[in-house]
Amino acid sequence: MEQPQDGAATAPTLDSFGGEIGRGQARTIRARWELQTVTRVREAIALDLAAREVSEQVIGEAELVVTELVTNSLRHASPLADRTVRIHWKARGDNVEVEVSDGGAETEPAPAPRQMWATSGRGLRIVRSIAHEWGVQRDDKQTTVWAALGGPSRRRVGP
Repeated sequence: MEQPQDGAATAPTLDSFGGEIGRGQARTIRARWELQTVTRVREAIALDLAAREVSEQVIGEAELVVTELVTNSLRHASPLADRTVRIHWKARGDNVEVEVSDGGAETEPAPAPRQMWATSGRGLRIVRSIAHEWGVQRDDKQTTVWAALGGPSRRRVGP
């Protein structure tokens, strides 16, 4: 917390990535390709969405979804050309869209089959259960997994 001259605490205006909290239409972070990124991104999205007055329920969903998507990128894909993972989100009221982009993998991201005693492999199944819509976009250089929370997205999936 910053301390203004009168002694009252105010909310920070920058997150740990140096971005202005709650400013603009959307937010994009390029984070290092390392496990500590997951916690830092989770904190940044929560601070930003709270400043945008998104409901606590949707903030919690966004934290969980971004955690799963960034973790999946770090575990199963390669970094972008600059050795980062890109996280982008935008909020309009309680409708939030989150995207995580990486350098891709040999296979397309898909929910793993249900396994009763599995200790991992549930990330995209969790995303699918929380999101109103989600999807994958791939090209030669990157893979982006996106999810719409809090209500239907403006994207069109399928025909």
